[in-house]
Order: sequence, then C-alpha cells, then structure tokens
Amino acid sequence: MQQVSLVEPGKIELKDVPIPEPSEKEVVVKVNTALTCGTDLKAYVRGHKLIPMPGTFGHEYSGTIAKAGKGVSNFKEGDRVMGVHSAPCMECRYCKKGLYNICEKIMEKKALGAFAEYLLLPAHVVQLNLFHKPDSLGFEEAALLEPLSCIVHPYSKLRFDEIETALVIGAGPIGLMHIAWLKMKGIKVIVSDFFDDRLLSASKIGAYRATVPHNVEEVIKETTGNFGVDLVIECTGQQGAWEKAVNYVRRGGTIVLFGGCPEGTNVTYDTHRLHYDELTLTGSFHFTPEDVRTAYQALTEKAIDLSSLISGEFPLKDIEKAFALLREGKGIKYALKP
Repeated sequence: MQQVSLVEPGKIELKDVPIPEPSEKEVVVKVNTALTCGTDLKAYVRGHKLIPMPGTFGHEYSGTIAKAGKGVSNFKEGDRVMGVHSAPCMECRYCKKGLYNICEKIMEKKALGAFAEYLLLPAHVVQLNLFHKPDSLGFEEAALLEPLSCIVHPYSKLRFDEIETALVIGAGPIGLMHIAWLKMKGIKVIVSDFFDDRLLSASKIGAYRATVPHNVEEVIKETTGNFGVDLVIECTGQQGAWEKAVNYVRRGGTIVLFGGCPEGTNVTYDTHRLHYDELTLTGSFHFTPEDVRTAYQALTEKAIDLSSLISGEFPLKDIEKAFALLREGKGIKYALKP
C-alpha cells in the first residue's frame, strides 16, 4: 500500500509498505477520505511535538473496514465507518476522575497515519471511538468527526441558557467550526479575522457579524448595547490575541482559550478585571468519548452542515500540493483520496 511519511519539516515521502494486519480487537480501515488540518500543516512546516518524525501522519479519516481482528464484534469487513484517532485508557488517575481528554496515555497510543491507503486502529479506539457511517452522510463530512469532537469539548462545560452572544477570534477551519456549532445552538456570533476571504466564509457558515480586528470592539458595542459578549473563543494561538480576549467579554463572562500557543509562551492579564468581574478563563484540549458521540450525532442527524469547509480534493500522491495551497492561505481543508 501507499503511505505518506513526514521525514522532516518540509519533506514528505510516499512509500510502499505492507498492508497492516489487525491483532485481537483491532481493525484495518481502507481509507476513503483523509482531511488536512492545522496540526498537520504545523508539523509539515516546522514540526510538532505530538507528531514524531520521521513517521506517518494524518488523523481525520473515514473509510471501510478492510479486515477485523479476532474479538471484534461491532464491525465486519465492508462496513463503512468514521472515527477518531485516539481514546482514553480508562485506567489512569485522570480517567478515574472522568477527565478522559487528559488521560495519561491518550497521546501515546493514538493512531496516526490516515494519509495512507490503509489505517490500523488499536483496540481501545475501536471499542470507544469508531462508529458506523450512515449512507446519508458523505465520506468527506464523516472525516470531520475528529475536529468537530474537539470543537464540542469546551461547550460540554458551559450553560447555553446563559449565552446569547459570542466572539470567535480567528476564522480558520477551527474558528469556522466554532461558528457553525454556536449558530446551531442559536447564539449570535461575531467573528474577527484579518483576511476578507475568511470573513466571507464565516458569514456564509452563520456568523452574525464578521469584522477585522481593529473594528471588533465597535461591532461588539453595536451588537450587545455596550454590554460585552457572553463568550469569547480564541482560535488563533497568538499571544496577543490571548491577552486581548478578556477585553471583549462582559462581567461574569467566559473566555475559552482554544488556540494553542507555542510552549513557553507567557501572557499577562489585569488581575482587577479577572477578580472583580469574575471572569472565567479556560483552556480546551482534545475530547472525551462523550464529546465524540455528541459530534457523531450532530453530523449523522444533519444538525450541522460543514460541507463548505472542504475546499477540494487531491490524490494521495499530490498531498504536497494541498499543503502548498494551505501555506498560501488558499482553501480551508482538503480531502486526500487514497
């Protein structure tokens, strides 16, 4: 089979390797669609600590069961499936506290390698986070299950009856998915970004107002009657955006710091604002099995339409063309078709 290997930043090789054989309770998926994402792009451009090099990468996928190992009862050869690349161990201290997204082993046993003709899924992923794909849902949208699960995660801790307005900072793929999710929940969403094409995409997917950063405070005043938004979602992973996020939220509001900054980055906040306005700042990392089930339900029941996020498709051999476009700021996500 053909498999993409990320040798070093900026260097990809397409290799011929044996099709994997599933061990007990594992499955091998014949990949129909693998999607690009921001993490993949970061790894390709400059490396990423969660994607070892040289090694395989790609983690947003859908496809068909090619072979099921002994003891697999829920899936059989020929089943169309959609899933994510990780699952908690259910045994560590964090899992026992129900903090499944920060399981001690969740990043150690993830299944990277969706940029290939076949993908081997370990038993714990098959058991917890692999699902049947209905015929009514295309393979491309089905492959969005993993990023949508990440989007769902922070909202599992929020009360939507307290949120009428939100600001999404950054209208890249992740920001657009946040907009779509909030829109689905009936929230009036303002989005801020520097690029006109991204702002146009944000408006098409459901943003109430789309603006460049230097106008965002005025738009918030107009939209909320000088009250401030109830919720801010920071999606850029930029130090300055993290620090400015607290300026836009009302007293008692919440800021979700979704975009990850480089390790070692420090930010500064006005302690008076945090304390006396009782703001909530929270990070958001990965997802739980419940988040995955929620995302699966939204996609399969067509409660959310994310088809506009797929900007085009390429055969696996042209993966570098897809990354070249993304580096130029062209397109949102691309589907790789092995």
